[in-house]
Amino acid sequence: MGGPEIDRLIGLLARLPGMGPRSARRAALKMLQNPETRMLPLASALAEAARAVKPCGECGNLDSSDPCSICADPHRDRSIVCVVEGVGDLWALERASVLRGLYHVLGGTLSALSGIGPEDLNLSPLLARIEAGGVKEVILALGATVDGATTAHWLTDRLRPLGVTITRVGQGVPIGGALDVLDDGTLAAALRGRRA
Repeated sequence: MGGPEIDRLIGLLARLPGMGPRSARRAALKMLQNPETRMLPLASALAEAARAVKPCGECGNLDSSDPCSICADPHRDRSIVCVVEGVGDLWALERASVLRGLYHVLGGTLSALSGIGPEDLNLSPLLARIEAGGVKEVILALGATVDGATTAHWLTDRLRPLGVTITRVGQGVPIGGALDVLDDGTLAAALRGRRA
């Protein structure tokens, strides 16, 4: 098409979530048509983020400071810790502005098929926070999957002796969701979690 540099750019862009080869070609073309205002600032921002952004030592969030801005916020309710699978889940909850507590990123879920056990998850900082005192409630905000449910059960058994209240986010039929396209597990959770 236009040389190995363009092919490499398109190949790297195509690896991004939501980008296929066609979208990558369109994005590369837009950037190459105006590199001074589109490509060079992006390259600079990518290099700066790669240099500065690291996982928070307390919760596992990605930020340029450690502790992250959420953990360092004095207005957060430190008695509530919401456990999520990944940073994307944390960011989604923050966008929704529904939690004024803290978070903890597990970095995955237990999965026998994938060979992921408790030792592969980011558990030590969570246990240390709870054992240090002050945490009264742990919210398990894990996906409604077999691995998410397995992880939630395992965490509940592990955390219960520490004297904290353990809750789970509600699960079920999403707003606008048609029943005939939902999986059996979601429908079952919706019926079990029904309330007046």
